[in-house]
Amino acid sequence: MGTLDKGGDNIKLRASGEDYLEAILILRKKKGMVRSIDLAQHMEYSKASISHAVSVLKDGGFLTMGSNGYLYLTEQGREIAEKVYEKHQFFTRQLMEAGVEPKIAEEEACRMEHTISDASFLKLKEAAKESS
Repeated sequence: MGTLDKGGDNIKLRASGEDYLEAILILRKKKGMVRSIDLAQHMEYSKASISHAVSVLKDGGFLTMGSNGYLYLTEQGREIAEKVYEKHQFFTRQLMEAGVEPKIAEEEACRMEHTISDASFLKLKEAAKESS
């Protein structure tokens, strides 16, 4: 389940890695502190899958784990998580306003958030503001 693509010095997360970071951010907002077990329950993944992903994300410098077992996003991890979360909220809202059923809007927003470039997303946000 590789979560990172390593290309030279540039480490780029795949969608699955972004999903883990986003989930940690969301759980942190809801619960304050996040452990691997919280992440497993939230994402409905096995503890083994979560453990592997956490290890890969730690190695990539996206998160750390305290001696207390809590997960902490690094500055780089938090920036990525916040960008992905912003895109997710934006696309979910846009799809629901267009009449898409909430569950489908959530699922499709999750796919869209990973594929759109930052530049295109900024243009969409601007266009949405202008049309409001």
